[in-house]
Amino acid sequence: MIHPDPKIFREYDIRGNADRDLSDATVYAIGKAYASLLKESGGKRVALGQDVRLSSPRIARSMEDALLASGVDVLDVGKVPTPLLYFSLFKLPVDGGIMITGSHNPAADNGIKMAIGKETIFGSAIQEIRKRTSFAPSTNGHPSRKGVRTNSPIRETYLSEMAANFGKLPLFHNRPLRVVLDCGNGTAGLVAQDLFSPLGIELHCLYQDPDGHFPHHHPDPTVPENLSDLIAHVKKNQADLGIAFDGDSDRIGVVTESGHILFGDQLLLLFAQQVLESRPGSVILSEVKASRILYDEVARMGGKPLMWKAGHSLIKAKMKETKAPLAGEMSGHIFFADRYYGYDDALYAGIRLLELLTLRQKTLSELLAPFPKAVSTPEIRRDSTDDRKFLVVSRLREILLQKNYTFSDIDGVRIDFSDGWGLVRASNTQPVLVLRFEGPTPQRRDAIQQEIEALLSEAEKTLPQTS
Repeated sequence: MIHPDPKIFREYDIRGNADRDLSDATVYAIGKAYASLLKESGGKRVALGQDVRLSSPRIARSMEDALLASGVDVLDVGKVPTPLLYFSLFKLPVDGGIMITGSHNPAADNGIKMAIGKETIFGSAIQEIRKRTSFAPSTNGHPSRKGVRTNSPIRETYLSEMAANFGKLPLFHNRPLRVVLDCGNGTAGLVAQDLFSPLGIELHCLYQDPDGHFPHHHPDPTVPENLSDLIAHVKKNQADLGIAFDGDSDRIGVVTESGHILFGDQLLLLFAQQVLESRPGSVILSEVKASRILYDEVARMGGKPLMWKAGHSLIKAKMKETKAPLAGEMSGHIFFADRYYGYDDALYAGIRLLELLTLRQKTLSELLAPFPKAVSTPEIRRDSTDDRKFLVVSRLREILLQKNYTFSDIDGVRIDFSDGWGLVRASNTQPVLVLRFEGPTPQRRDAIQQEIEALLSEAEKTLPQTS
């Protein structure tokens, strides 16, 4: 009987150290559990993809073996960005999909993202997979036939659809738009050149060769240090912008023509302005780490701003519920249901951004200039443990109630002040607390941060120590 570490079953995927947590036996048991859930929903055919991590081929083989043994047909889309696996759910005759990817986690980690139908599963469905994995359903009702494996490349279909949808972009001030892409040695390099070159831009690609060692920098565009090479090349090439992708290409990082880093909420604000012009009154969805400016400006532009929980599966589900044409997270997940399928695709978001610049004939700095300004921190990740992080947030909530603070507890606690706010939440993917603070000036932002961090320290000190 298999007893995987319960901690690998996260809110919206499965993730852990590839060797320790995702052994062949564990992955096989997870695959059997998923197959049983899929077949109960009437499914019998699955798309399977993998990223470029060194452990991904092994994990994909174990997953495929489990699915085939369960009588589930596997359409293998190969090594692809995660968005292309999602794309396959709409283009291939499948009832679900599985992506083997560690996303932006350390190189030694890996993970499993799962979909049934066209929706990624999360929350209670992930926990149901955990329960079934522990009970190790070995036969899934003794399938009458073994599943069939088929090579089903999706890359060319994706490239063809993007080319048909966007064609050649207009010139930018009578010349091609100058763009630097940082593929980070991740999956973006599998498609970037063939995807962006037909747009008629002047393209410079960094770290295009997929390499699971990630030799140049870690592929996480939310960490400013990981964007230093991109910024340098934007300035060197006098580019109009730079775009970076995370390891599996579902998160985007953007720098302006002057090398200034844009946070996800700033990017979402630009997209929201465009979407609301064609879809007035629409819901625009974001999460608890996003700036108050985003929500205020969406309302001012006639949209309906909605704050929700962080997490790609949670956001996608809320988008479907509210029929929101656009959503985004601070982490760089941007979700377009406007002219697209409603999932997070950083490659698509990148093209939409280039299209926006050429349509407006303005730089990123010029596009952002009319909006109000606030001073915020990037995401601050404070080390904790998976056992303790949620307890700390719960204790902080109790202290805030006792001291009559105004806060939201949609996802962690977001403490509101008249001129700013601060957030403390437990990450669903890593053993960390995520903090962010915003104010009208650096001094006020820092004061808000100091006040909330003092409350956080009080919460940690008054919480019983765990062994």
